[in-house]
Amino acid sequence: MKNFSKGFFVGAAATVGALIGSVVAFKKTVVAPLEEKEQMIEDNRKRATRKSRSSHHS
Repeated sequence: MKNFSKGFFVGAAATVGALIGSVVAFKKTVVAPLEEKEQMIEDNRKRATRKSRSSHHS
């Protein structure tokens, strides 16, 4: 019984570690690039708005 419980807890810890690792990897490869792209688009939109307004006020 002692070996079973030790193995169970080691297996559970390994499973939790693998799950956390996969979530972090997913965030870095999928979520972060999307957020960066959205931020870049927003920055370009703000820049275009400033250019547009300044060109009409000259």
